[in-house]
Amino acid sequence: MFEKNTKVLIVGAGPAGLTAAIYAARAELQPIVMEGSPGRTPGGQLMITTDVENYPGFPDGIMGPEVIEKFRAQAERFGTELHQLDVISVDPTSRPFKCEVGWAGLAEGEEDDVEGIVYASTVIIATGADAKWLGLEDEKRLMNHGVSACATCDGAFFRGMEVAVIGGGDTAMEEAMFLTRMCTRVHVVHRRDELRASKIMGARAMANEKIHFHWNRTLEAISGTPETGVTGMTLASTVGEDDVHVPLSAVFIAIGHRPNSELWDGILEKDDAGYLVTKPDSTHTDVPGIFACGDVQDEVYRQAITAAGTGCMAAIDAERWLEEVESMVG
Repeated sequence: MFEKNTKVLIVGAGPAGLTAAIYAARAELQPIVMEGSPGRTPGGQLMITTDVENYPGFPDGIMGPEVIEKFRAQAERFGTELHQLDVISVDPTSRPFKCEVGWAGLAEGEEDDVEGIVYASTVIIATGADAKWLGLEDEKRLMNHGVSACATCDGAFFRGMEVAVIGGGDTAMEEAMFLTRMCTRVHVVHRRDELRASKIMGARAMANEKIHFHWNRTLEAISGTPETGVTGMTLASTVGEDDVHVPLSAVFIAIGHRPNSELWDGILEKDDAGYLVTKPDSTHTDVPGIFACGDVQDEVYRQAITAAGTGCMAAIDAERWLEEVESMVG
């Protein structure tokens, strides 16, 4: 069992967490980053993303894992200490915050393995959010080969092609409307005969002649290979009709995201969807000294560059908060 002390503990090592680490390290706050155990994909969503073409500074595109490696190397260059461990518990009443770290049990009933304690003057939460998936084997098989959960990220790869969006909420309608700018046709698949989206979003989508709705249908299978990419989808009926096969080039799953905020149940304020709530124009949570950035508190943009921006904000907020606390003590 080890013990460490730090002015800034950063939980998560995607664009938000590593940007926070770069800024905190350059401010000589000697941050410690808990990247998460290997079973939790340290580095976040970019680690399962192939081509990244919309991050500024890389005109020829770059692989997602390479972006994270560059972030990581830059953070280490300025003195950031990184560990592939989970934060298992945080005592919000202690000062500094007492944080247990180790390997959190991933399977149901599996116990946590506490390896050490980190005493942190501030905590920056950057644990991100995961896209919700349908659970089809084809989703895994064709991930980044025509299957995506982000039209803003990947839509441009399918310019001039037919694509599908799975879902019936506001997010699905926004994705579908965005894709009509570049794709010849967008198939929207919804399991019911009425959208869950707001009336205005639904009306806009249904008025768009490029969008074709498949009502009372669910995604049964996605055809294609990693070599050919997606070539089509098979839709099952929820009302007893025959299956249908639709040739197309991409399938975008738009059934929502799940913020990785479970650790903060009963500690920090969350919205109805589980995203951490921060004070306006800042990354401050409702517990002084704890900050949140990136997709764990952003259900609107969910982009690597916006996550990095809020990571910068969190580091600056933490630095200024520490200065205020230290000045009051002094």
